[in-house]
Amino acid sequence: MKLLKWTLMLGAIAGLVACNIDMPKETQSSFETMIIKKSDIEMPYRFSARMKGQNDVTVTPQVSGQLMKICVTEGQQVKKGQALFIIDSRNAQLELEAAQANLQAALAQENSAKLEFESNKNLFDKKIVSSYMLNNSENAYKQAHAAVAQAQAAVNRAKVNLGFCTITATVSGIIGEIPVRIGDQVSPMTQLTMLSGNTTMYAEFSVTESIVESMVQEGMNASDVEKYINQLPDATFIMKNGTEYPHKGRVVSLTGVVNASTGSLTSKVSFPNPDGHLYSGIQGTVVMNFAEKGVIVIPQYSVVRLQDKAQVYKVQADSTATAVDVTMEDAGNGQDFIITSGLNPGDRIVTTGANNVVEGQKVLFPETEKEK
Repeated sequence: MKLLKWTLMLGAIAGLVACNIDMPKETQSSFETMIIKKSDIEMPYRFSARMKGQNDVTVTPQVSGQLMKICVTEGQQVKKGQALFIIDSRNAQLELEAAQANLQAALAQENSAKLEFESNKNLFDKKIVSSYMLNNSENAYKQAHAAVAQAQAAVNRAKVNLGFCTITATVSGIIGEIPVRIGDQVSPMTQLTMLSGNTTMYAEFSVTESIVESMVQEGMNASDVEKYINQLPDATFIMKNGTEYPHKGRVVSLTGVVNASTGSLTSKVSFPNPDGHLYSGIQGTVVMNFAEKGVIVIPQYSVVRLQDKAQVYKVQADSTATAVDVTMEDAGNGQDFIITSGLNPGDRIVTTGANNVVEGQKVLFPETEKEK
C-alpha cells in the first residue's frame, strides 16, 4: 500500500515537470525602514504636585469664651462674611453697656467743666477772678474732654470684642476639619478650623534639574524670571485617579534660589476653580508640554534592548544591517524616543521588525531582484 502511494506521488511530480508547470519560488520581502531627519516635537514634562488654596486661613477666635454655636459643617462651601462660629457674647455685651455708661458720665463731667471754664472766663474778663482760677478751670475742662475720648475708645473696643463673638469667613472657600464642639472653652490659641480660599488654587512642585540647567545655559538672571514665566506653556493637572482637570493653569511663580540639596526650583501653577472641584491637600501631576526643536525622533519599536544597551539597526549601502548603540530620552508620548547620540540625519534604520534582524543580514530587496 505504501509503495503504491509513493508511486502515485512520483508520477504526479513527473507529470507537472512534463507539462512545464513551475514550482512556487520563495520570495524575500524588505523590512520597513526610515531615513533619519531632525524635527520638532513637544515633550510632556510631569511634576508631582500638591494643591493649596489661594488663601488658606487658620480660623481662631479673637476673644475667649464658651463656644455656643457652630454654623457650618466640614467641607461646606462658604462665602466671605458668612458666620462660622458664635462664642458666648453675654460678658462682651455687659462690657459694652458698662463702657457706654462710663461714656455718658464722662460727657456729663465734660459739660460741667466746660460751663465752669466759660463762667470763669467771663468773670476774668470783668476782673472778678484771677488768672489762676481761669487756668485751673481750663485745665479741668481739657481733662474732662480727654476722659470723654478715653471712654469713647472703651466703647469702641467693647463693640469690637462683641463683634469678635461672631466669627465670620474672611475669604470665600471650603471649610476644613472642625476639631471643636459646642460647649468647648475657646481662646485665641484655639484653632477652630482651616478655611481654604478655593476660588483659585495653586499647585506647588519642584522643577527638575534638567530644566534648571537649561535656564542657566540661556543666561537667565533675576530680571528675566517674569519674562520666562510668561513664555511658559499652559499646564494641565492630572488627579491621582487619572482624571484630567478641565481648566488649564499658568505658572505664576518660580523661586530664584536653587535648592542646594535637590538642585531644583520651587514653582507654583495657578488653576481657576469655579466649581470648587479642587481642594487643598490633594495630590496629582502637573503636565507641561515643552517644545524640543531640531531633534532626532524614532519609533520605540525600532529600538532593540540588549541588557544595558539600546541599539538600532542601521542599513548600509549594500542593504545589510549593522547594530549601532544609541542613547535616548523618552519623548513622553508612549510612542517615540528622542535620540541624543548614535545616529545622524540621512542614516536609514530598520523600524518594524527590528527585533527579528541579525547582524549583517540583508534587509532591503529591490523589486527587480525579487522578480528574477
